[in-house]
Amino acid sequence: MNIQPFYIFTDKEQKEFLKCLENININPYKDYLNFRFFCSQLISENQVPKFSIDVCKKILNERKNNKIYVHLLRNCPIDKDRPIFDQDDPVNDKYKNKKTFIGEALLEVFSQLTEMPLLAYQTRNNGDFFHDVFAYNQYTGTQTQKTDSDLYYHNDRTAHIIRADYLVLLGMRCFERNLIYTGYIDGLEILKYLSQDTQNILCKKYFITPFDYYSCDSNLNQLISNKHSILENEHTFRYYETHTTVAEDAPIEAKDALIAIKEAIIKAHKQRVQLKNGDLLCMPNQDGLHNREIIEVNNPQEAKIRWLLKTYNFRDTRSLNRFANYYYENIPGLVRELD
Repeated sequence: MNIQPFYIFTDKEQKEFLKCLENININPYKDYLNFRFFCSQLISENQVPKFSIDVCKKILNERKNNKIYVHLLRNCPIDKDRPIFDQDDPVNDKYKNKKTFIGEALLEVFSQLTEMPLLAYQTRNNGDFFHDVFAYNQYTGTQTQKTDSDLYYHNDRTAHIIRADYLVLLGMRCFERNLIYTGYIDGLEILKYLSQDTQNILCKKYFITPFDYYSCDSNLNQLISNKHSILENEHTFRYYETHTTVAEDAPIEAKDALIAIKEAIIKAHKQRVQLKNGDLLCMPNQDGLHNREIIEVNNPQEAKIRWLLKTYNFRDTRSLNRFANYYYENIPGLVRELD
């Protein structure tokens, strides 16, 4: 089933929202704290359009009252100038060539209006709070956000001890002729196909997950996770298809449980969407699994330069504060990874 838009901004609304965001001229890759503060000022000074505030309030109500956690907004404002990055070193090329920050401002304002603080990692993209889902030549065919290949069902940063509660994706350069979909499975859907005995095994710390190639290259200390459970809380999953496996000393039941979760993913009800320019998709990272599925590529070069802007988000300030002891130089949300 395709994910349906929760709200579509009219062209008039999009232009009004864009005009507001154009007031921000601080580079978030050089001075994130001031960038975030400026965005908060726009909100507190009532410069952010009321219709966008209302949309975010409705999203919060949907989560609280209807237990709906996936939301798609269409026709959002994005940068007019969206450079194509050098695929041998796209992160540093972005620093040189991206001169406006409309997409980043939209994601920051959205995070504040939905009360979901951003999460970043000291050694991932130099501690940036905004990430690019963009192909890196050296990661072709691998399982990382820098690949141009399929991504199997997973949570982002599965191997890391601190993981985002939500992910927000913003379509910056998407081509509709290429059928590339973002898929999502809610954790409750997966549970329908897991017996209680299997769930009990999945709650044990019998499993391990290697870090993805990009994480390993960014931090040589990141090789493999500590032993962890796959199922936590009511329906929180920590799992990366084809990567998560059993620890050496795990009992035979753990292997059976791992097979069971693979089968459950095949059977579970799935949602998906083909993201377009200006689409904003917000979805749980831990209370479900997501993937990238390449159905048909009609223009390989366009597929290679597809670009989504992404943030990692906590579900609320309380979740942010849980990890206060891990933050680098007391910057809330920036996880310290080197000592």
